[in-house]
Amino acid sequence: MDLFEAGTDRSAYAPLAERMRPRSPGDFVGQEHLLGPDRALRTIMEKGILSSFVLWGPPGTGKTTVARMVATRASADFVELSAVSDGIPRIREVVKGARDHLHMHQRRTVVFVDEIHRWNTTAQDAVLPHVESGLLTLIGATTENVSFELRPALLSRVRVYPLEPLGPEHIRQVLEAALVDRDRGVGVQEVTAHPEALEILVAGGDGDVRKALGALELAVRMVGSGGVVTEAVATEATGLTVVRHDKGGDAHYQLSSALIKSIRGSDASAALYWLARLLAGGDVKMVIRRLLISASEDIGMADPQALVLVEAAGRAFDRVGQPEGDIILGRP
Repeated sequence: MDLFEAGTDRSAYAPLAERMRPRSPGDFVGQEHLLGPDRALRTIMEKGILSSFVLWGPPGTGKTTVARMVATRASADFVELSAVSDGIPRIREVVKGARDHLHMHQRRTVVFVDEIHRWNTTAQDAVLPHVESGLLTLIGATTENVSFELRPALLSRVRVYPLEPLGPEHIRQVLEAALVDRDRGVGVQEVTAHPEALEILVAGGDGDVRKALGALELAVRMVGSGGVVTEAVATEATGLTVVRHDKGGDAHYQLSSALIKSIRGSDASAALYWLARLLAGGDVKMVIRRLLISASEDIGMADPQALVLVEAAGRAFDRVGQPEGDIILGRP
């Protein structure tokens, strides 16, 4: 911290999502399977236990908050590493600092690595012996399945806790709290929000509370102190909702699996929904390939024309393209 930062209150300009981070285990909203009474992460935080683990889940579900709270509750030093830019020199520096703090102050060190699935094998090998010896407690956060990315030796020394997207009721609860909180939220501005506007902000979050809080903060700035957030303002603040879809990641295969299971269950509405989600991701060739396989394996002789229809739809899509081609794929 330099001279100019010394007299600055960082909370004054921190984003609303940062200010509204839970301060205690009881403040968490959602993730009851991990943070409910007597659950694993709740017990770790309440008792100040240091344990290496990886948090696996979508953005905005509380991964970084959990990591920070574990370190705070255990009175440990908290060090963040970048999975992309921090290499061996930075790891050596952290290890030296951890040894010094342990010997001089009896304080343990928690190393937090966001997007840990992007950590290269050299960095993993460098940190492994220090995690094994207990000098470092490793907490990772990732949106991808770490089984494919972490070295087996490191993976065997950590537990993996899956986090789920927050439900609409959870996000609504956080937004309502932020509206009236005069210390950390936007309560001092005395802004009100129409129930319908709040629903738009909740839906725009799509399970990501950080995104929803960001939209609320923008909406409040748009209307000013004493203003009212209407549906129109909420829509503008939310912006375009981008459907989460990663061609090489878990979301891709989960959507594909949901489409096939819907076809097997003869749920036409669900199949069309998952088809639209996949088409929004842009990998149309994969979609057609999966439909061909499903027509052969799942439908088979129950409707011999299914394979012919999908094949014809695929050829028609090649000639027409998107967006009109999406209608063709949805008709079979």
